[in-house]
Amino acid sequence: MSKAAYGSDGGRDRATLAGGYAVLADCWRQPTERLLEEVATGTLGEIDPSVRDADLESLRVEHARLFVGPDRPRCPPYETVYRGSEVPGAGPTARAIEKWYRTYDFDLESVGCNLPDHVATELEFAAYLLEHEDVAICEEFLDEHLRQWLDGFLADVRQETREPYYEALSELTGAAVDR
Repeated sequence: MSKAAYGSDGGRDRATLAGGYAVLADCWRQPTERLLEEVATGTLGEIDPSVRDADLESLRVEHARLFVGPDRPRCPPYETVYRGSEVPGAGPTARAIEKWYRTYDFDLESVGCNLPDHVATELEFAAYLLEHEDVAICEEFLDEHLRQWLDGFLADVRQETREPYYEALSELTGAAVDR
């Protein structure tokens, strides 16, 4: 994404994008009543009616099936898995992500993180960088991490999901992170 996408002064558009990344991070976590209310009322923007009609129990079941599984999740939401590690949150990729977080004083506990390479955590960190650092820093993180694996993950979600919510979320996330 060019700096022009952030606005000429990096101000309002940059803040909007940071807010968008934070909302997307929430959407990739376990669905909640609050999230469904935001979808239904249009707080998250214009959403397809089939997505607005999703019920919490169905979304939670689908979330578990896609991202948690009884055995192995169909679409593990972890960068390390898409970049060659058998164990989510382990290996050199995980250590590189953790170094980013330490360097920029990003508190994993404040965002309810389960593992540092979870898609929601990385999106939350991108929002944090846009709020606290230069745009170029955020772009560097996106290039080194999210843009290295996100397309594969989102394609898997679109292929595996049974819920329009996750199909739409995949499209929105891809568009937000894409250059």
